[in-house]
Amino acid sequence: MEEKKLDSIEKKLDNTEKGKRSGRLISGLKAVLVDSTWPVKLSLVVMGLGQIVRKQVIKGLLYMGALAAFVIYMINNGIEDIKGFYTLGTVEGDPWLGTVGDDSVMMMLRGILAFVIIGIFLMLYKSNINDIMEIEKRLSEGKKLPGFVKACRNFMDRKFYKAALTPPIIGVMVFNVLPIIFMIFIAFTNYGGDIKPPKLIDWNGLGNFRTILTIGKLKDTFFKIFRWNVVWAVLSTLINYFGGLFLALLLNKKCVKGKTFFRVFPIMAYALPGFITLLAFKFMFSYGGPINYYITLNGASPVGFLDIDAGIKARIIGLFVNAWISIPSSMLLATGILSNMNTDLYEAASIDGATKWKQFTKITLPFVIFSTTPVLITTFIGNFNNFGIFYFLRGHIICDGYFLASDTDLLINWLYNLSIDNEYYGIGAALSLIIFIIISIVSLSVYVRSAAFKKEDTFR
Repeated sequence: MEEKKLDSIEKKLDNTEKGKRSGRLISGLKAVLVDSTWPVKLSLVVMGLGQIVRKQVIKGLLYMGALAAFVIYMINNGIEDIKGFYTLGTVEGDPWLGTVGDDSVMMMLRGILAFVIIGIFLMLYKSNINDIMEIEKRLSEGKKLPGFVKACRNFMDRKFYKAALTPPIIGVMVFNVLPIIFMIFIAFTNYGGDIKPPKLIDWNGLGNFRTILTIGKLKDTFFKIFRWNVVWAVLSTLINYFGGLFLALLLNKKCVKGKTFFRVFPIMAYALPGFITLLAFKFMFSYGGPINYYITLNGASPVGFLDIDAGIKARIIGLFVNAWISIPSSMLLATGILSNMNTDLYEAASIDGATKWKQFTKITLPFVIFSTTPVLITTFIGNFNNFGIFYFLRGHIICDGYFLASDTDLLINWLYNLSIDNEYYGIGAALSLIIFIIISIVSLSVYVRSAAFKKEDTFR
């Protein structure tokens, strides 16, 4: 009964808070549309007009210039770009007849850009309203309005962080966010295979996702690779994490002599470029490599460690090579964390009769895991999307029972084979979205259930 009462109280509080927010929104709109002064209403109709009336001429002209540029863009290109985004073209090109058709990919990109420009304009429009309302507020309080130069100086003094963060935010939007948005939209088209410019591309909804998850060889390949991908990510993360922790604990012992000397070799393995290490291991395990040389020297037949029928051998080699590359970074991380541990805890545990294993499981391991949970999650994500290992070890191998993939390929390798090598762009984009959803769900679920999230103050 008490739980039901608490739930009902929480629901009432939520409804009250939502009501307050909606009430504030309505009152804010009413204040702008009805109760505002006439310069505010002028700026509502024409950006910057209210500022010019209040003798903020330069600021007003800048707002009006932005409005004029937006209107000219929409008349000349914007409306057509938005239409093209929805249709993806209506005229198909024909090189034989000399017909220049619509480029569906460019129409999609230009449509995305049009929506981005509209969003930026709406932000400027909101800034224009906020600015004129701030001007009216200052005038009502009897304060003098600053000139344009002084206003810029005041802005840089009070809100320098906005000016400093704007260039990197624009860079992230252009080079990270826009390609992701483009990839998301490509996932809902039939782009790829035989359907690419000059042929017209069309929207096909969830067709690519249905193809991956329900149809023939693609479905079988997806679930085979997905199962192996999960096993690979879990095993790699555990081996690398606990391997690094073991080395850090070993080198942290007082009885170990020449610690600097022993730390050099793992760090050298970490410092060497990864692709060089991978190519070196590929040579070592090849038919003409040193391992097979000594095998044949003893009268045995050479072993195809990375051959098309290698099977479990290639997977084990991949785990070993990944551990060789990744354990040194885990060791360095664990070394730094262990150096900050309170040694009094171990002394108290020894007095109470706790064994070394008990001290490790009850003191060392909880502290290290608590401190490295975010790193552990990012390591899992990195291993889940570890493209390089099997690309360099067994690139371009296609196994029976797989569609354009091998039995060691991860989803990211299969994505590369589909989209880059074989131009199945729509299916590849859909697969990348599936990977993103899987990783997001796993990462967030693990993190919100971890001690690092629930018991933030425990080890402070």
